[in-house]
Amino acid sequence: MPTRINRLYELAYNVWWSWHPEARTLYSSLDPDVWEQVAHNPVHFLSKVQPQKLEQAAENSEYLALYDNVIRDFDHYIHPQPDETWFSTTYPELTNKTIAYFSAEFGLHESLPIYSGGLGILSGDHCKEASDLGLPFVGVGFLYPQGYFSQRVNRAGIQEASYDKLHFSEVPAVPAVGPDGNEVVISVELPGRRIYAKVWKLMVGRVPLYLMDTDIAPNAPADRELSARLYGGDHEMRISQEIVLGIGGVRALRALGINPSTWHLNEGHAAFLSLERCRELVAAGLTFNEAREVVKANSLFTTHTPVPAGNDAFSFDLVDKFFSSYWGQLGLTREQFLEIAREDQSWAPASV
Repeated sequence: MPTRINRLYELAYNVWWSWHPEARTLYSSLDPDVWEQVAHNPVHFLSKVQPQKLEQAAENSEYLALYDNVIRDFDHYIHPQPDETWFSTTYPELTNKTIAYFSAEFGLHESLPIYSGGLGILSGDHCKEASDLGLPFVGVGFLYPQGYFSQRVNRAGIQEASYDKLHFSEVPAVPAVGPDGNEVVISVELPGRRIYAKVWKLMVGRVPLYLMDTDIAPNAPADRELSARLYGGDHEMRISQEIVLGIGGVRALRALGINPSTWHLNEGHAAFLSLERCRELVAAGLTFNEAREVVKANSLFTTHTPVPAGNDAFSFDLVDKFFSSYWGQLGLTREQFLEIAREDQSWAPASV
């Protein structure tokens, strides 16, 4: 990379480019064909583009003028003056009050296949808008290595799905590190074992997005697949994923040294985070009812799919299997624990 334009790397690792067309032009204009081949992904693009293309650009006055303008806008955006964002001027007393936003999917750009539809696009837009407004905001989710599938119709007219594994070296994510400078790996308990998740950091403008991945040692092969795909597998897979997202997500923020003032659940996939927060407070000396009131006071919930099909319900058998060692840590009996979210259905066994 020529020194004159070497900040193309830095720019590629912040998806600010995804909603700023002039930034994307810095890459697409270098080699439109390669840009199309890599699905408009600047990180992957820089590993594919021929070095002479970069050398030519570094000597092209028209390209350099665009480059300088984009870099100046990017720097101004990332490092605003204290009174330049909506949040800093409207709520200056709250600038250190972090909002933690949990979602099972984030639709940021087509090159990051960690979303499936409207909920993901909503989550991605929330992150981008939070960045534009200057909110003290962090996102928490999964970095699915297999993302969603590609479709094709074969000669027999049958639809086939294929999954292409995401190479993390080709996306704008880096290992997240804690206050001690070490990479963050968290763990949660599942029936008969403990599983681990590595935390990755992806910058969305000014907003850090922390994404977990279970495809690491010492997890067993089945557990390494736990976060492989969005909304995959059976009910055991789903409850396992939601334990990692909710309980593991709280532990990830603690390991990163982040103590949110507000916890926002976008859909119910991260609902178990409220249990984990209650567990922390009970361990600190509160009763469960006291802890629940504390958690209620600074929790937000939004739903994108207000119909039964869009909201998970798990049988009591599954809850027994996955939480039998957990409710005691809340100071509750099994029946008290089930009553927290009991749902009696006329068409099926009771569940939570």
